[in-house]
Amino acid sequence: MCPHCEDFARTVEMLAALALYSHVDGADIAFIDAMGPSLVASLPAPPPGTFPPGYNPDDGPQYPGQG
Repeated sequence: MCPHCEDFARTVEMLAALALYSHVDGADIAFIDAMGPSLVASLPAPPPGTFPPGYNPDDGPQYPGQG
């Protein structure tokens, strides 16, 4: 596995664990609010082959309210 693939998979796993924790009774919302964006910001570039060639996440349909 490439080094970036391992980092990406580990970070996605932590995001999934945080999402599960957010549904636990008594979950610390301040912790979730701090860690969620931090984990997302630390995501490395997706491993090669995750998206098809030429994929552009900004390319898509116009949604209501978008100019």
